[in-house]
This record gives sequence, structure tokens and C-alpha cells, in this order.
Amino acid sequence: MTQRVAILGLGTMGMGMAKNLLKAGFTVAVHNRTSAKAAPLGTLGARIAGTPADAASDADVVISMLADDEASRKTWIGEDGALKGAKPGTVLVESSTVTPAWISEFALLASERKLHLLDAPVTGSRPQAEGGQLIFLVGGDAGVLERVRPVLSAMGKDIVLLGPVGSGARMKLINNFLAGVQVASFAEALAWVERSGLDREQALKILCNGAPGSPLINTISARMVAANYGVNFLLSLMRKDLHYAGSDAATLNIELRTAQAAETRFADAVHTGHGSQDISAIIEPIRAQINQNGEPF
Repeated sequence: MTQRVAILGLGTMGMGMAKNLLKAGFTVAVHNRTSAKAAPLGTLGARIAGTPADAASDADVVISMLADDEASRKTWIGEDGALKGAKPGTVLVESSTVTPAWISEFALLASERKLHLLDAPVTGSRPQAEGGQLIFLVGGDAGVLERVRPVLSAMGKDIVLLGPVGSGARMKLINNFLAGVQVASFAEALAWVERSGLDREQALKILCNGAPGSPLINTISARMVAANYGVNFLLSLMRKDLHYAGSDAATLNIELRTAQAAETRFADAVHTGHGSQDISAIIEPIRAQINQNGEPF
């Protein structure tokens, strides 16, 4: 029997995930805080639910893809939250980038209602969500994961079970910590290249093809050069992720000094009006700061 799936949150990632579930033939209910954003999915066959509880009421699997701990908490356990609508035995999949502390609390609340929780954040951004090429980083019970594997497989190319509940959330923060630091340091490097008078194209070939190069740097460098800041990964959310990473590492007596520095760069970009753009826009306040006339490069 085809599993019935609810998707909570239709932002940069959730929309693509929902479309891939519909394409795979699943019965899908969706909920988004801004209901108008869900309308296109209605034309594709999704049931548009008025509340998270409504979306979860007839689902076998409930997946959320939300901004942060606060949004996750409100959607799951707030007024008309999904936990109120989910029937016993339902599998809850938290795919948002949230803290292990919240996942631990959430797991207890789910267990009290005889619900099964997997924390399963993803690697990838908008193109991977739209193309069904996400990688799920899963924390939880192996047997529960097998129950929902067909659902996750419709949205991703790989599913990695990392350990008990909370393992996925922690691994995602480690992943995004490294990504955020790399993007921040590259923005500084590129602004340095531009201001110094070095040939930018030549410098980029050296940086992207040499030891500092990576798939992320190759993508980000092109977007920074073109000032193409359409969102693949929302800048304000990377700032949040770096903050969460530092807080979680601190519980293990690890100080993420590079995360603190990178978070400051992302905060500068938020404060100068780039928070709703892609993470590559982090370079703009650096460019403006070092330009004597205050004009963008």
C-alpha cells in the first residue's frame, strides 16, 4: 500500500521535496505558514492542509523542512501542531537543520504519544531538492528507517544511518559549520584578489583547481563573480547554522573559533540587507567596506 506523506514547510527545500513525492506517486498533504505558497502543489494533486495537525491527521509519514528550532517547535507542538493530529505509529521525520538539544526533547514528546522520530536533515540545496538528489543524514532506529526508506528514496540519492536519534542533527551542523567557514573565508580571499589588482580569472583558476578548491568553492566563486544571489541556500540560515554549531560543540567542551568568525561575516551581510539572498552574497559587505568610495565592485 502506498504510504501517505505530509510535508510541513514549503521553502527552498520543501517545495522540491513535495514535488518529487508527488511525482513518485505518493499521496501527499502539505502545509505551509503562508498558504498561498502551497497552491501550486494543489494543482499537482497534493491536499493543502490548513494546519500542521490537519496535514498529519491521515499521514503515515510526516516530514518537516523548516527554518530553525523555533519554527520546528511551533509546527510540531504548538497550537494545532502536527503531534496533535498524528495517529499512534506514525513516523515523524525532522529534516530541518536544528539542534540536537531540541531533537532530544522532541524524541521524548513523540515517544509519549507512541510516535516514532527520525532526525534526517539533508545535504544539498535547491538544485538537489528539485532533482531528488539529496543525501539524508539519519539518526534513529534502523527498523523505523526501513519503513520510510521508499519515501526518502523518492527525494534523495543516498540515506546514511549515523546512529541514535540526534546523530543526524549533529552531523548536519558539523557539515554546515565547515561549509560556512569555507564560504566566509573564500569571500575574504576573493575580495582580497579583486582589491589587489591580481587578474581575477587567473586567480580563480588557481584557487578552484588547487588545494583550496572544492565543489562548494567552484559553485560559490561563480556566483560571487556574477553577483548572482538567487537563493540556493538562504544566507540568514547559514548564520543560524553556525550559531547552532558553536552552541552544540560547546556542550562537548569544543570552542569553534572559526565558526564565530564566520558567523560575524554572515551577520554583517544580514545587517546590510543580504539576509534573504544566497550565501554567496556574503562578499558584498566586504567589497563595500574595502572600496574607498563605498561603491560595490
